[in-house]
Amino acid sequence: MQIPYTTTAANANKAVKALSLPGLRSIRGRRWRLYGAHINWLQILTMLIVGVVLLPIAYLVIRAVGAGEEGITYLLKERTLRIVWNSLTLVLSVTLSAAIIGVPFAWLTSRTNLPFRRVWLILGLLPMVIPSYLGAVTFIAAFGPKGMLQGLLEPLGVQRLPEIYGFFGAWVVLTLFTYPYVALTVRAALLQNDPALEEAARSMGLSRWKVFWRVTLPQLRPALAAGMLLTALYTLSDFGAVAMMRYNAFTRAIYLQYNSSFNRERAALLALVLVAVTIALLFLQRKLQNGKHNYRIGTGAKRQLKRVSLGKWKWPALGFCSVLVGLGVLVPMLVLFTWLTSRNLLDAVPVNMAELAANTVGVSALAALVVAIMAIPPSMLAVRSKSRFNHLLARLTHLSYVLPGIVVALALVFFAANAVPAIYQTLPLLILGYATRYLAYGVSATESALTQINPRIEEAARSMGLTPTQVARRITMPLARNGILAGAVLVCLHVMKELPTTLVLAPIGFKTFATRIWAMYEEAMLVNIAIPGLLLMGVAALLMTLMLWRDREIAT
Repeated sequence: MQIPYTTTAANANKAVKALSLPGLRSIRGRRWRLYGAHINWLQILTMLIVGVVLLPIAYLVIRAVGAGEEGITYLLKERTLRIVWNSLTLVLSVTLSAAIIGVPFAWLTSRTNLPFRRVWLILGLLPMVIPSYLGAVTFIAAFGPKGMLQGLLEPLGVQRLPEIYGFFGAWVVLTLFTYPYVALTVRAALLQNDPALEEAARSMGLSRWKVFWRVTLPQLRPALAAGMLLTALYTLSDFGAVAMMRYNAFTRAIYLQYNSSFNRERAALLALVLVAVTIALLFLQRKLQNGKHNYRIGTGAKRQLKRVSLGKWKWPALGFCSVLVGLGVLVPMLVLFTWLTSRNLLDAVPVNMAELAANTVGVSALAALVVAIMAIPPSMLAVRSKSRFNHLLARLTHLSYVLPGIVVALALVFFAANAVPAIYQTLPLLILGYATRYLAYGVSATESALTQINPRIEEAARSMGLTPTQVARRITMPLARNGILAGAVLVCLHVMKELPTTLVLAPIGFKTFATRIWAMYEEAMLVNIAIPGLLLMGVAALLMTLMLWRDREIAT
């Protein structure tokens, strides 16, 4: 008997219930034997994928060993220690600032009667789709020493504004474009809270402010930690903002060593330190999550959340949201539209925008497809296998999350030039770089989707004669397609903004929005950034809308 392609979870559950109880116990007991050959193939595919993920780390080790004693001396130099200090200071400052901004923004847009809160939510999350390098260059144009703000203040005698370059500029830009990571995770937790806990605290005489600090905020700690971790990792691996703000952090120093000094050993040493710091952040977050405290959302049936009346705080709240949207969205768009309408546009170097758009969207979609396919074997191994070894294999794919784009690109250049010169500076190598960089996003989304599928559905299909491959193709993948699609969209969004991987791995003559913006900035032709910048923001905003279209809080 064959199960039709349109088999649903409900129909499969009916098939399971139709089986005799002894037969069902037999199937459950033999589950892993039934999947035996399938698991073996998943192991082989996952090992190959893990090998690709480990290539950058292997490259760094090879390069670092080649540096010898000179490398150790370089790491202990004051200039190198200054780079480490600069990076850690920036990460700590941005993470704390993003938390201070993201938590109240999430609370205002989810738990209060803020006017037009859904509009503020969408506008407040838009900075997440703006590349940091695009935000940095527009901030320089707006608030630089001779920027647009200085031009407006010149009649008042202001000849020059303070420098925005360095730590201050990088901190402001990265904070404005990373706080949505905190806001998203915290908002999701706020919407799941049980209001009974807060009502009980209010009944005991606590003010709303004390209820928030003593009851609500402790429940948000896991979500807040996850958002702060995402912010810290983004800041640590960011290249565009620190490069344009001329702040000597890890990624900028690595790029300069590779591109200007041509000292790949030193670049590898710095990259290894960066990877070590990133792994330390992941370990710290994991230890915090595995602590003795277990914060509960609530018990019993879920109740409808009541909106908190802001009262006299309505206007300060509107001002807070207006400042965030103004700095994070309106300033970049205003600068780009000003450049777009500038007369200097007539002197712009002609460029085929259709080709740029096709290249950007094309490689992003292709990379998303490759990641979606690569993510399936390790995800199924993690969810459907009980072996610790298999789980370890699946977890190793998450190492791609700790590797900055510049590190992945340098590693693939090294191995392609020495092992497979035929793919050096080709499109497949660029796609492989994107896939290695963002595989963790696809694996996480696919695992989440697979964990929601009852294994009995697959057992019922196997009992009816389908092979493991047929079960995966006709049952598992259709049921998990929404989660897989969400991961692909997330990968596509990040690939469109990726700069260092594209700069190093792109074939000669292959241009994207990101490389066009970078090239025009280096040539001081800022007016030519307008069109690619606006197009990139528009396409990225559309992708973010696709990610949020199921959010009932926005749709209703």
